[in-house]
Amino acid sequence: MDPEAAALDAYSQVVTGVAASLLPSVAALAVRTARGAGAGSAVTFTDDGFLLTNAHVIAGANDGTAAFADGTETRFDVVGADPLSDLAVVRVHQAGAPAAPLGDADRLRIGQLVVAVGNPMGLVGSVTAGVVSGLGRSLPARDGRRVRIIDSVIQTDAALNPGNSGGALGDATGTVVGINTAVAGYGLGLAVPINSTTRTIVGELVATGRVRRAWLGVAGVPAPLPPPLATRLGQKIGLRVVEVVPGSPAGTAGIYLGDVLISAGSQPIQSVQALQRLMLGPAIGTNLPITLLRRNALVDVVTVPAELG
Repeated sequence: MDPEAAALDAYSQVVTGVAASLLPSVAALAVRTARGAGAGSAVTFTDDGFLLTNAHVIAGANDGTAAFADGTETRFDVVGADPLSDLAVVRVHQAGAPAAPLGDADRLRIGQLVVAVGNPMGLVGSVTAGVVSGLGRSLPARDGRRVRIIDSVIQTDAALNPGNSGGALGDATGTVVGINTAVAGYGLGLAVPINSTTRTIVGELVATGRVRRAWLGVAGVPAPLPPPLATRLGQKIGLRVVEVVPGSPAGTAGIYLGDVLISAGSQPIQSVQALQRLMLGPAIGTNLPITLLRRNALVDVVTVPAELG
């Protein structure tokens, strides 16, 4: 066999292997709301019938119908949704689909092979393949007047169309590393990553049906650190405070306009997303030490994030 044919055969084997592994775990969702009928996909991630999908797929719905590749159809109930991460959990009445393994998107590399499994345009059990085109992308998500940035979004050239939303993005081992989101107007294949942050969100949705978020009451923009300090810390960027809400946890802790946040909870803070990543339920009511730069001096303060209402 010539090298080109061998490479194509190896590629085909990987794609067919991932498809065989994930197709039984992916369902086509049909929902009906006051705005009309909707459709999408969902991925089974527990043996007792919990499925992961996009929040926008089931927005406005309490239940619907799930259809699997083996012909099984069953009702599902919405367990919980978090529009600010575009993730939701539903539970089917008739469990039985195998749980797909959830991986860690933080280990992905650009150029890595990925396979998208979903139900585009109502076509159940469709598979497309491509590569990771970009990592670390950001995608705005909105819940009423609140806007949050979904960070570390995966960009892929695997074709995604309406109905793919909520489906699985798998790596070459058949591990789910992302939940596909076909966002109209972007013209890109994007997926919400499976990582430690989204695992926390999914866990809260399963346990309580909602995601509690913490709040500090600061707004900031990236700012360069002085070169000597950057060299000493091994960190070039901090987050300059441009707004402090009066009476907020940040204000009470003594954070002021012009301060540059360097770290929080021993994690470097170089972007809004880095701080946002820490503002989940476990942070509420607990001490969060912050190191900041003020008038060329390092200052340590302790904040206690409150629950975002």
